[in-house]
Amino acid sequence: MAKAKVYVTREIPQIGIDILKPHCDIEINPREGPPTKEELKDRVEDKDGLLCLLTEKIDKDVIAAGPKLKVISSISVGYNHIDVAEATKRGIYVTFTPGVLTDATADFAWALLMGTARRVAEADRYVRNHRWKIAWGPMMFLGSEIYRRTLGIIGLGRIGTGVAQRAKGFSMKVVYWDIIRQQEKEKDIGIQYLEFEDVLRQADFVTIHVPYAPETHHLIGRDQLKLMKPNAHLINTSRGPVVDEAALTVALREKWIAGAGLDVFENEPIDPKNPLLELDNAVLAPHIASATRESRYGMARIAAENLIAILRGESPPHLVNPEARNVRPLSQTKII
Repeated sequence: MAKAKVYVTREIPQIGIDILKPHCDIEINPREGPPTKEELKDRVEDKDGLLCLLTEKIDKDVIAAGPKLKVISSISVGYNHIDVAEATKRGIYVTFTPGVLTDATADFAWALLMGTARRVAEADRYVRNHRWKIAWGPMMFLGSEIYRRTLGIIGLGRIGTGVAQRAKGFSMKVVYWDIIRQQEKEKDIGIQYLEFEDVLRQADFVTIHVPYAPETHHLIGRDQLKLMKPNAHLINTSRGPVVDEAALTVALREKWIAGAGLDVFENEPIDPKNPLLELDNAVLAPHIASATRESRYGMARIAAENLIAILRGESPPHLVNPEARNVRPLSQTKII
């Protein structure tokens, strides 16, 4: 049987390539950055499969440019960068990689929380810039304690749950809001459900773990930030547009809240003129919450396995749009 043709939009961990190689002729974008839209359209023209990242926008035009496409496999938990409705209409299966990055992202949310609470990045710059002139001072870099404080979680999915579980080691009171109340987890973890606004009012640390959708665009804006305590910190490892950055900048500058730890931004990479870069009470990271070897290797493996399953005419481990079967049964995707 002939090999399938697959386009990989970025260099990925070798484990993913090793899974694809025996079955596929692979073309990999050689550049570090993502391909342009025109490059994507050109490369998918004769491809059976597309393996992409969340940095590539797989819209209606790109999908239409690949008449042979049977599967779009994304190395990501989110899939709002893909026009899933258009793919489904054409009988193209969309897959993703949930679960494998839960621990890495939950860990990093805590890294940002602790970093902003104790002003770690600010202190690091202070030392590196040779500004440390007095050995110790009672008022030097005063931060916020974490132990026995209140943690507010917005979104109790896999990652939000992981963050909540880690909070027990700090004897924190954990409150949460989710669009669906999860009473079983409340009992298992020992957490309390509150209405959205009450989480914001009560928490010393608010950490966001919701998917990005029209309903969550600017979920945290001026009015929500005004509800938070002046000593509170906001942590975001979900998606940048969930937070209104302009409002957050004002909140940090005018000390409505004490600090923020951000791994994601409304526009990535961040604009060099973004005023958040000027604020010492913001800890900023370049979208690296899942950047552990274990997590990224696992994501590459799952994305490759998802893609191969579709091209074998089998149900993949993680499918976004099972409705695609109504347009093109899996028996019609088997080419390897």
